[in-house]
Amino acid sequence: MKKELRVKKNKDFQEIFQKGYSFANRQFVVYSLKKEGQEIFRIGLSVSKKLGNAVTRNQIKRYIRQAIFELKDQLYAGNDYIIIARKPAAEMDFFEVKKSLTHVLKVGKVLKSPKRT
Repeated sequence: MKKELRVKKNKDFQEIFQKGYSFANRQFVVYSLKKEGQEIFRIGLSVSKKLGNAVTRNQIKRYIRQAIFELKDQLYAGNDYIIIARKPAAEMDFFEVKKSLTHVLKVGKVLKSPKRT
């Protein structure tokens, strides 16, 4: 995922937490905030130390980034998202992570239906 597609600053995280809305399932919590005048979406990731050691946390983040990369055409542009991993995400493989993220994004109505050809 490119640098400009990431939420990195604490100030941005706090703004999304306070002004955005959240939706969740058992594995992930997602906060979303509409940004006026922004043509791209940005993603912030949060994986707690409670989920495991650095290797486990980095693996979860890689899985989430790859899933978002594959879903990028279906996400609404102009939004900022923060994805927080919960405990069950530590035992999931990539396909389970992608399926769970797709589900939670559909629950939050921020995922467009895929284009049929």
